[in-house]
Amino acid sequence: MTKQVITYILIIIGAIFQGLAMSLFLFPHNIPSGGAAGLAILMNHWLHLPLGISLWIVNFSFLILALKYFGFSWTIKTMISVTITSVTISIISTEVVMETSFFWMDLLCGSLLFGLGVGLLIRSGSSSGGMVIPTLLIAKYNDWSPGKVMLWLNFFIFLLTASVIDMKIVFYAILCQTISTNLIDFIYHLRAPSFLLTPSLGWRKK
Repeated sequence: MTKQVITYILIIIGAIFQGLAMSLFLFPHNIPSGGAAGLAILMNHWLHLPLGISLWIVNFSFLILALKYFGFSWTIKTMISVTITSVTISIISTEVVMETSFFWMDLLCGSLLFGLGVGLLIRSGSSSGGMVIPTLLIAKYNDWSPGKVMLWLNFFIFLLTASVIDMKIVFYAILCQTISTNLIDFIYHLRAPSFLLTPSLGWRKK
């Protein structure tokens, strides 16, 4: 019971970190933190939907795939993390007026905070939703590092986002992904006390 409580606390913390990274540091510069965030930015640009709602729609679309391959428990945890992330983004985007003059500091802080959040989610038997779901499928069946798979999958989404927003987005988004995915891999392979984190393969199908 204690381990379950700690697991859900880490999921909440990871989801909030992810939401803060996007809303405080990355989205003000139109930098997608990943494929799902890139699609959310495109929906915001094309359909004028709020970023939090756009991200929720994109993420929950992938959960159909997750339910089939990762099981009910993993999917529920991911739904919780996606909802908390989207709510965090919606609250911050509505209530906080962001200064965007410190671009490189925002990029670094956003990348690190995002990587920390997603790393905690994956180690807690959950995920950040979106492209993490196909990423984990590919990583599972090929025994590859999740962070590196995520980087390459998201690259194609970045190209589409850049064609609509700004070509410089590709460079910034790849730099963000390089920083965050390395941190994700570090947390994924990190040895931690069993009472703090679920096993690193907790995302696999039960």
